[in-house]
Amino acid sequence: MGSSSSSYAPKTVYLDVDGKVQKVVFSRHCSPCDIKELLCTSSNIPRHTAIMMVDPEGALVSMDPTMPPNSPNSLYKVVPLSTGQVGEKEDMFQNVLTQVADQFSRAFRINELKTEVTNRLAMLEKRVELEGLKVVEIEKCKNDLKKLRDEMASRGCRVNCTCKYNFDDGKKVTPRRDVSNYPKYTLSQETIEALKKPTFDVWHWEHNEMLSCLEYMYHDLGLVKEFNMNPITLKRWLLAIQENYRNNPFHNFRHCFCVSQMMYGMINLCNLQEKMTLTDMGILMTAAVCHDLDHPGYNNTYQINARTELAVRYNDISPLENHHCAVAFQILSLPECNIFANVDSEAFKQFRQAIITLILATDMARHGEILESFKQKVDSFDFTNEEHVTCLKMVLIKCCDISNEVRPTEVAEPWVDCLLEEYFMQSDREKSEGLPVAPFMDRDKVTKPTAQIGFIKFVLIPMFETVMKLFPQIEEIMVQPLRDSRDHYEELKQIDDAMTEERLVREASVKTVRAAL
Repeated sequence: MGSSSSSYAPKTVYLDVDGKVQKVVFSRHCSPCDIKELLCTSSNIPRHTAIMMVDPEGALVSMDPTMPPNSPNSLYKVVPLSTGQVGEKEDMFQNVLTQVADQFSRAFRINELKTEVTNRLAMLEKRVELEGLKVVEIEKCKNDLKKLRDEMASRGCRVNCTCKYNFDDGKKVTPRRDVSNYPKYTLSQETIEALKKPTFDVWHWEHNEMLSCLEYMYHDLGLVKEFNMNPITLKRWLLAIQENYRNNPFHNFRHCFCVSQMMYGMINLCNLQEKMTLTDMGILMTAAVCHDLDHPGYNNTYQINARTELAVRYNDISPLENHHCAVAFQILSLPECNIFANVDSEAFKQFRQAIITLILATDMARHGEILESFKQKVDSFDFTNEEHVTCLKMVLIKCCDISNEVRPTEVAEPWVDCLLEEYFMQSDREKSEGLPVAPFMDRDKVTKPTAQIGFIKFVLIPMFETVMKLFPQIEEIMVQPLRDSRDHYEELKQIDDAMTEERLVREASVKTVRAAL
């Protein structure tokens, strides 16, 4: 007990402060830092001042709980250190630390261990990201949608559906960040093989990774070499493309990537490199990448009925698709983003016209006209006939643009949710502005099964089955999944109908009972 009590007894030292005796008491468990602050305060020296303590003979005394005790007859004195002294001590201390650190690094291979730990941590983070990204992306879409709804509610009146660009003032928009500012990714062989298939899961990739995948496609198809593209300009062009897609629930950069990846997949699946020219490959890929640039999230019907700036500008003729084309070539007009800078003017003119033709073909108002034209050619299709090839390219971009249901259910179904959210945004706005509302976009009338069944049965399957006549190899990988998806949604509709009927019967029974009472 005696030993234990003495270990907790306070310690006392006596200081000479301006010729007077100053008693200082502190616990034996105080830190050296606390003791130094206490000594500064007792000696009328500002806190955090570098100090030293000396005995009557000028010898240095340690300033920590182990300092030797003194008496009022043998006073310690606290002395501030000069700047030079502090600097010398700090330099000496820093040199010692540096030497010790070097010795530890050599002895324990710290740098190698650090690199290994960093690499393993990056791999773990990547796995976590891949598992969680799909949920995060969907949640982000929902949050973006809520913000847009709040913004609409706060405005409370009709607001023009504007585009980002004012072409009258000649202003050109460049990427907000340059090539050096986004991470570089090396695609694994597994990813490279998966990119060529319609089953590719587009939800597992963040924007920088999608940019790297698009860049790889251009290199792999030989387009960089064919058009003598500057690789840095290709990167910068892709950055500009990504930044000029809006954060809509559906028509966003991930949708752009979806369509482009499906086009790349169909090129590989149908062996189009053997049947068409590299110029055709460049037209197909570039049109796919650019096909929905700066989409405002409201379709052509809204643009025309609301008499927006785009509808007025393009005389109600495919206003969105014309706008996508205009933005695409606005970006290409920038020297730092012009991937076709080394193509001669006549070839570029033809290239431009072909891309415009394909993007305009994505207007669903022209679906019947384009498909009927292709049906007339498919039985006697001639790859040397320019008109036939142009019609095929129009059908291919249409297939890719609306190809989500070709993908596995777990990849396709979240896109239906995103599309319905965008539809509901538009129908809510149309209701608030007194405009006509399409039943398939009305949240009070449409369900997921009813939205999908008719679209799959009467739009997707007939178009893909027509393409299948020319490329039979797509049946198993692309057409059969569409049939399965149709069956899936028909089953869901039967369940919904049964539940609705049961609810109506229950409500009728309740009314009957109430009437009897």
